[in-house]
Amino acid sequence: MTAPPESPPELPGELVADWEQLHKRWCGTPLEPWLATLPEQLRSGLSEARFGDLPRWRQALADLPELPTQPVLLDQSRVGLAGSAPASTLDALQTALMGLHPWRKGPFELCGLHVDTEWRSDWKWNRLSGALRSLSGKRVLDVGCGNGYHCWRMLGAGASEVIGIDPTPLFVLQFKALQHYLRQPAIHVLPMTLEHMPDVLPAFDTVFSMGVLYHRRDPMEHLLSLHNKLIPGGQLILETLVIEGNEEATLEPNGRYARMGNVWQVPSAPLVQKWLRTAGFQRVELIDAEKTSVEEQRRTQWMTFHSLAEFLDPENDQLTIEGFPAPRRALFTAEKPH
Repeated sequence: MTAPPESPPELPGELVADWEQLHKRWCGTPLEPWLATLPEQLRSGLSEARFGDLPRWRQALADLPELPTQPVLLDQSRVGLAGSAPASTLDALQTALMGLHPWRKGPFELCGLHVDTEWRSDWKWNRLSGALRSLSGKRVLDVGCGNGYHCWRMLGAGASEVIGIDPTPLFVLQFKALQHYLRQPAIHVLPMTLEHMPDVLPAFDTVFSMGVLYHRRDPMEHLLSLHNKLIPGGQLILETLVIEGNEEATLEPNGRYARMGNVWQVPSAPLVQKWLRTAGFQRVELIDAEKTSVEEQRRTQWMTFHSLAEFLDPENDQLTIEGFPAPRRALFTAEKPH
């Protein structure tokens, strides 16, 4: 039996439990090679020297009030806790959670407090769920998971272990705020990118990459890395911005699209399918493609900055503010061959 590891020196306090649980769970499994590099990645990912807002966000976590024990909600639109709490407790809860503003993925609900996030991420889950193989007893990786909304839904769908990765410390701490109340040991959001993981780690039954591909300078490298994380026969769920056109069509917006930075290519759906096959996937299917609506992505009390309505041409909502086709997102499934 593997002895509990000592916490590596200077490991961020929020991630000590993650390290201890993952070390215990991964020893003797295909994920064990990742343990060699994981402590340094955790230290770097939540380093106050790199991220000056971390003390303020950590204080927001420290200010979270205690909530009454309630049933955990993982299999419905608003992830969180059922039941209710006194108004004074909910006021303190809202103040603490607003210390982690902006909330982009969700929605969440904690004892009657509705965290109405910028994205209706539940709509995306509903679109993909019909094409998703059963997650019961499966190990899942969610690349670019944000604050982990979809990770919770994966756990609610029966996954035995869910690992989300995202390089944005604020999103990691938003996940920690939810985990403070939901207390689920088999789900983790770790502060890193796909590139920080071992390149070849075929340990996951299902891999999700949603809203990442167009941020990668080399999309084929990203797809090959996703392929290398799946077990033989494993399923990939890929979501990306797309444009209309044939399998040669792609838009290169010079780094900025709908006011998003770091957008290198927006391919057509047929081109994405071609890339997936080239990367070694089979059974490649387009399961959904539709224009993003201002009802699905919008400003709320929990995300008060500009959102999609401000990213579109005010005279023609079929175009972005830069004059490109308005955001259209497509979902694909693919399989790694046995």
